[in-house]
Amino acid sequence: MAFYMKLPRNGKEFILFLVIVSLISVNIIAPIIAGFEAGFSLATWQHTLNSVPFLLIAIVIFVLLTHKPAENLASKITSETDSFNAKITMTILINVAMMSVLMTIVGAMIATKTLSLAPVQQFFYKWPRNFTIALIVEMLIAQPIARAVLFSLHTAQDVKARN
Repeated sequence: MAFYMKLPRNGKEFILFLVIVSLISVNIIAPIIAGFEAGFSLATWQHTLNSVPFLLIAIVIFVLLTHKPAENLASKITSETDSFNAKITMTILINVAMMSVLMTIVGAMIATKTLSLAPVQQFFYKWPRNFTIALIVEMLIAQPIARAVLFSLHTAQDVKARN
C-alpha cells in the first residue's frame, strides 16, 4: 500500500516527484558543499545560487540516467518480502551513490565553470563527504517531503474517485 500511496503512479507524478526532490536537494546540498570548499559566507552562497540552474539541469539528466539502474540493483538486493522502508532505503542509497559520483566530478566543473581534471584528481578526497551530505539530505529531507506530497495527492485523488 505504501508503494501505491507514496511513489509516483504515472509519468506526470514522476516529474512532480523529480522536481520536488531536485529543487530541495540542489538548494541544500550545493550550498553546503560549496561552504566546505570555499568557506561558509554570503559570497559563497551567492556564487552557489548562480550555479544552481546549471546544477539542476545536470541533476535532472543524471537522475533520468541512474533511476532505472538504481531500481534494478535495489530489487536484486532486496526481496519481495522486504518492507517499503527497506526497499526505499536501498534505492535511495544506490541512487545517491551513483549521483554523488557523477556530481562530485560534473558539479565541481559546473561550479568552477572550468573543464579540468582537478575534480577527478581530488575525487577520493571529496566524494565521501559529498556522498554523506547528499545521503542525509535525500533520506531525511528531500525524499520524505516528496513522498508526503504524493501521499497527499493520492489521498485526494482516491477520495475524489470514491465520490
